[in-house]
Amino acid sequence: NHTRISEFTLVGFKSHPGSQVLLSVLFCTMYIVTVVGNVCMILIIRMDSSLHTPMYFFLENLSTLDICYSSVITPRATLALLLGRRSISYNGCASQMFFFSLFGTAEAFFLAVMAYDRFTAVCNPLLYPVIMSRRLCVLMVMGSYLSGCINCTIQTSFTFSLSFCEHTEINHFFCEVAAVIHASCSDTLVNELVMLAVCGSIIVGTALVVFISYGYIIITIVQMPSAESRHKAFSTCSSHMVTICMFFGTVLFMYAQPGAASSPNKTNTVSIFYTIVIPMLNPFIYTLRNSEVKRSLKKQLKR
Repeated sequence: NHTRISEFTLVGFKSHPGSQVLLSVLFCTMYIVTVVGNVCMILIIRMDSSLHTPMYFFLENLSTLDICYSSVITPRATLALLLGRRSISYNGCASQMFFFSLFGTAEAFFLAVMAYDRFTAVCNPLLYPVIMSRRLCVLMVMGSYLSGCINCTIQTSFTFSLSFCEHTEINHFFCEVAAVIHASCSDTLVNELVMLAVCGSIIVGTALVVFISYGYIIITIVQMPSAESRHKAFSTCSSHMVTICMFFGTVLFMYAQPGAASSPNKTNTVSIFYTIVIPMLNPFIYTLRNSEVKRSLKKQLKR
């Protein structure tokens, strides 16, 4: 029988009560920096017509996605730590899981799409304007969100079809899929297999697109005749490579490492990185390592 409960209790970081206020201030600061940094990136791109290219179209959408992604998790986690209100309603938990899965999946597809964009720019520069048309760029963004919608619908519906006992504790600071599944009172084998199959196919599929794209990019750059051409080609890809390494490295560490799910403190700590830290760092990475963005920023500041 399915037990309909009214709320869950989030107990992530319960072993560190003395640092909760400090952690809440840190979360709040990082969230403000995330929103301000990504909004600034969006404004820079929109205000400079020279940045109205496919690469910056994807970057603008990535900044929007990062704001949404962080907003699903960070504000509520900050208030929970600061006020000690660790309960979350049943519907609130389902909504948080839905949007977290949506934006997290879309981000993985976004990074794959951006890798394909860089592959086309470096390996097929003459055909780049034809291949990466505005229509294709829009379709790629819509496809990323559609993939996110499919995954979050599957994950949320399967997870909340489980039974939960009264006073259920979720050993996490937000309603992450695996943590909610492990808090269930019913048999979770089917759910774990579905999560492994769906998430595994998404991670492996997007990672393959990224690695194959950058494999061809590296080969093409190495074969370029002049050092100036190699430097210019590498500079257009370096920021994206840093973001990819952080995101996929953290996700693989989180889900591919044996016993990761059975270590709540490690899981919570790593989750902070890919849900809060990476969305905050992305605008700085693309600003500090991108000469076009830095030039546009200086121009806007002079105005």
